[in-house]
Amino acid sequence: MKKINYFFLDLPEFTKSIPTKSWLMDCIEKEGRLALKIDFMFCSDVYLQKLNKKYLNHNTLTDVITLDYSFKKHLLGDIFISIDRVKENANTYETTFKKELSRVMIHGILHLIGYNDKSIHEKEIMRKMENKYLQEKKF
Repeated sequence: MKKINYFFLDLPEFTKSIPTKSWLMDCIEKEGRLALKIDFMFCSDVYLQKLNKKYLNHNTLTDVITLDYSFKKHLLGDIFISIDRVKENANTYETTFKKELSRVMIHGILHLIGYNDKSIHEKEIMRKMENKYLQEKKF
């Protein structure tokens, strides 16, 4: 069983733009965690909005939803990513699709590790951690 998997739910595959699994594994190890099984589900806005409403009772668009089944230092979860949101965010923040996708993916991993982004303070810490790992990645 692979520790990190990529699935394309209602989209074609676009593997050339996806960050390497080794980069994600390095980030996880630097946080002192062990990846048991993390599934990334790449989907559309429509698909993710339905999940957002069903599981979180939010009827809004979002770029990522993390379903966390982790225990202790063992990471286990599903990370759903809207490619539509990633594309729009890349334009909004004037960055590349690949860099924005990397940011959203590490954001999901950080949620599995235990970081949150509900309060302003938590958002600041989350953004700092995202930036830390993005700086280590070569684009």
